[in-house]
Amino acid sequence: MSATRYAYLGPEGTFTEVALRTLPEAATRELVPMVSVPAALDAVRTGEAAAALVPIENSVEGGITATLDALTGGEPLMIYREVLLSITFALLVRPGTKLSDIKTVTAHPAAQPQVRNWMAAHLPQAVWESAASNADGARLVQEGRYDAAFAGEFAAATYGLEPLVTEIHDAENAQTRFVLVGRPARPSAPTGADKTSVVIWLGDDHPGALLELLQEFAVRGVNLMLIQSRPTGEGIGNYCFAVDAEGHIADRRVGEALMGLKRICPKVRFLGSYPRADVSVDEVRPLRTGTSDSDFTEAADWLARSQDGRI
Repeated sequence: MSATRYAYLGPEGTFTEVALRTLPEAATRELVPMVSVPAALDAVRTGEAAAALVPIENSVEGGITATLDALTGGEPLMIYREVLLSITFALLVRPGTKLSDIKTVTAHPAAQPQVRNWMAAHLPQAVWESAASNADGARLVQEGRYDAAFAGEFAAATYGLEPLVTEIHDAENAQTRFVLVGRPARPSAPTGADKTSVVIWLGDDHPGALLELLQEFAVRGVNLMLIQSRPTGEGIGNYCFAVDAEGHIADRRVGEALMGLKRICPKVRFLGSYPRADVSVDEVRPLRTGTSDSDFTEAADWLARSQDGRI
């Protein structure tokens, strides 16, 4: 395995590259652009890279399905860190292009919901075509295949383009969440402000099946931050669920919730417990009464005493 290489969704000039370069260790790694999220993750699976940074969620459309599906299938991988990046787009064009000249635009599919209203107001006749990434869209504009691309303004110089319009975003304070993914190993120690990600497969489809899964978290006071259904590919109506929960697998409430899921679900894939990027330890909401590690320990001690007749 190449311990000095980090893969990311490329080519050069993507928001993913910008997010990756915010990590301190990126300065000592060889950063390798890949053509797609699955390709970046497969580089980790094959040992071509020690880790990969990929986008997994944005604040406008929610979970990024290509990443969720790539983590759900294939050889297991684990998330070790997350990065939040504020996102605003520029309309990149070849020098001399005017707004009235633009008939075709391109960008990553996740960008479209974030610029849809702006495009309807300013480029109502332009045709949208999806690209493998926003930077790849800029490359395609450079090659003359499209008139304009929505990408980060920082990508303009890389591809010899000009930012015709900047600060484009339909939603204020839009953010994208990226995750650093590696091969499975022991999670880092709890910080007090952590997140646990899992994928859960439903068993037989019956009334209340999803509720049964959610109750495993609810009765233990575990708050869910994201839940998104994804088809399993095994026929209409067959779904698995990607879940982000507050807390760490080492926390008793989280560990017991996961054990409860494992008892009732045909398959549970642990994707990692890692520090949250959105809050500090001081900002984490207080635990519900009865859900701290000490509460679980006291309850277990009480049960043991009762079983031994030491009541």
